[in-house]
Amino acid sequence: MSTRDRIVTAAAEVIRDRGLARATTKEIARAAGLSEAALYKHFRDKTDIFLAVLGERGPTTLVTVLAGLPGRAGREPVETVLREVVLAAADFYDQAFPMAASLFSEPALLAAHRRVLRERGAGPQVPGQALGAYLEAEQQFGRLNPDVDAMAAATMLLGACQHRAFLGHFTEETTDLDVFAAALVHTLTSGINP
Repeated sequence: MSTRDRIVTAAAEVIRDRGLARATTKEIARAAGLSEAALYKHFRDKTDIFLAVLGERGPTTLVTVLAGLPGRAGREPVETVLREVVLAAADFYDQAFPMAASLFSEPALLAAHRRVLRERGAGPQVPGQALGAYLEAEQQFGRLNPDVDAMAAATMLLGACQHRAFLGHFTEETTDLDVFAAALVHTLTSGINP
């Protein structure tokens, strides 16, 4: 295992155990069996380490699914694509929620994290933007109602996935992911009017 891989693996364990706000680079270095200076040979800062954890040790399916959305518009059934998005997003938020939630208890750290993500074109808004663009493309193909607000629909879908993750961690009760995905996509695509 390379030094960088050791750092990412150790960071994933420390961040999952303590949350991002309470995980220190000193603890990450200790868990990796390295000096703190060694971390900075491979990463710019703790946010960079966190992004590596999410991208390399977290559920990467969401990134893959979102990246493939432009090529699927107009070709595959919308319900099939949305179901895959829900499955990937629910898994991602379930794993990321406990790591990132502690950021909100440290306003200065949250502000710094926001700034770094903004500079890198990353952040929690990216999935919604990608999904909204996909839904807009489907509208242009005539496969979705043109009067629907695509960004609102994307927000509803991803927000439901985040809510499921929150409830699962808070109440320690989980719902069947396949049943959840099917019901959510059906409700979104059918609408709630009679």
